[in-house]
Amino acid sequence: MPPQGSFVTIHARPPHTGTFSLSAKALTVREAYQVLRDIGLGVSVMRRLGEKPWTEMYSGMTSVETDGWVITFYNDCETLDYCDSCYCPDGRAYTFDSSQQFGTDPVELLSTWEHAELEKLLKVS
Repeated sequence: MPPQGSFVTIHARPPHTGTFSLSAKALTVREAYQVLRDIGLGVSVMRRLGEKPWTEMYSGMTSVETDGWVITFYNDCETLDYCDSCYCPDGRAYTFDSSQQFGTDPVELLSTWEHAELEKLLKVS
């Protein structure tokens, strides 16, 4: 294991390379939620990182980028199911853990309207 404070390269799904500090605090669910909310409200613009559009991928992971943030969503039958991971520009990360309780996925914190707007934007990205 590298010494504390050193840097490593992390590859997220799909391939994304960034440098993240091992000593960085985890990204909170609320911080990740705020980015998703800003996308849904049109405050931030996202762009798809993968080749396959949301509507051509019946089920699987889709990654987007917005303002230096890299977010990976799980598309379940063309429905936004959950946020698999979220990496912010300063290197902190949120990663989904299905064993965690309700309210630990940023998508769950979105209002019904915000969720619908984000899903619409994913379908056209």
